[in-house]
Amino acid sequence: MSEISDKVKAIIVDKLSVDEAEVQDGASFANDLGADSLDTVELIMEFEKQFGITIPDDQSEKISTVGDAIAYIEEHTK
Repeated sequence: MSEISDKVKAIIVDKLSVDEAEVQDGASFANDLGADSLDTVELIMEFEKQFGITIPDDQSEKISTVGDAIAYIEEHTK
């Protein structure tokens, strides 16, 4: 696992109060991890803060799984 992947998963565990084992790349924030729309916005804001990036609204709407978040952050922190 990459450092980014580990950090993204740690943020999700912290923000959503879910078990680390549930946070798999294919896990949907809403369907698998129980996040509501506010939780998702808070996750995006925390990703922006922790990784020093900006995720535009049109892009944040496309980030619905753990893997989506990792891929976006890896792409935009190079």
